Amino acid sequence: MSNFSFPRQTAFYKGKVRDVYTIGDDLLVMIASNRISAFDVILPRPIPYKGQVLNQIAAYMLKATEDICPNWLEASPAPNVSIGKKCMPFRVEMVVRGNLTGHAWRTYNSGLRELCGVPMPEGMKENDYFPTPIITPSTKAEVGHDEDISREAIIERGIVSEADYVQLEKYTLALFQRGKEIAAKRGLILVDTKYEFGKIGDTIYLMDEIHTPDSSRYFYADGYEERQQKGEKQKQLSKEFVREWLIANNFMGKEGQSVPEMSDEWIQTISQRYIELYEQVIGEKFVPEELSEEETFRRVVGYLGK
Repeated sequence: MSNFSFPRQTAFYKGKVRDVYTIGDDLLVMIASNRISAFDVILPRPIPYKGQVLNQIAAYMLKATEDICPNWLEASPAPNVSIGKKCMPFRVEMVVRGNLTGHAWRTYNSGLRELCGVPMPEGMKENDYFPTPIITPSTKAEVGHDEDISREAIIERGIVSEADYVQLEKYTLALFQRGKEIAAKRGLILVDTKYEFGKIGDTIYLMDEIHTPDSSRYFYADGYEERQQKGEKQKQLSKEFVREWLIANNFMGKEGQSVPEMSDEWIQTISQRYIELYEQVIGEKFVPEELSEEETFRRVVGYLGK
């Protein structure tokens, strides 16, 4: 995808997955690309329709949670484009976990019983539910890897004020509960996710994407208990299967490691998994829409000109 130049554009930022254009000093145009990242590394090949999947799930979920917390989104004029308020971001990601999975499990399995200053109970198995969801924040790195950080360190270092952090925790748990309820209606378990927040004046806004396969992990509810009892892997919809494939091929984003070759068949598999998650989460058939760059540009300019 080429870089656009929009009317009144004042800045451009190319993220791992999104291209972000600042319009004036109050709006952002966020274009979800088909790029895919894992272990903070952009993989060499794009995934068909991934940008559309992410953008449309995020728009759906932001609409479904706007009564809990104000959010940044104003419009989605094209399948992979969101336009919304420019906020001053908090430099933390609010990661919330309902189950002992992924990074939390790897930490637990190494023998540690604490993550981001939060204790984890003894005697848990991989993918077990925590007694109550836990918040394990991470720093939001401009470059390189995000890092785990405790609530205490965030407040102590002045990254977020205590009053704001208390509000972020409340929003995070309420959003996660709503996400779990939406997932449950579709036969899914929202296992863990992350939220990003920012401020305009004194108001906190939910930013970016929420409850997408890039920011979240879902299990199928049907058969969950049985799989847990048998010690079997959970059937899941998330990006974790990409991470697992990379790990199996000796890549974890560390220096000196090379990304394994991604075959056409593997690219299609990833694309299908993203589409499957869209259809499961939204409960509607995914309709692929391929717009030319010219048409995307025209729609964005049309909205900005209103």
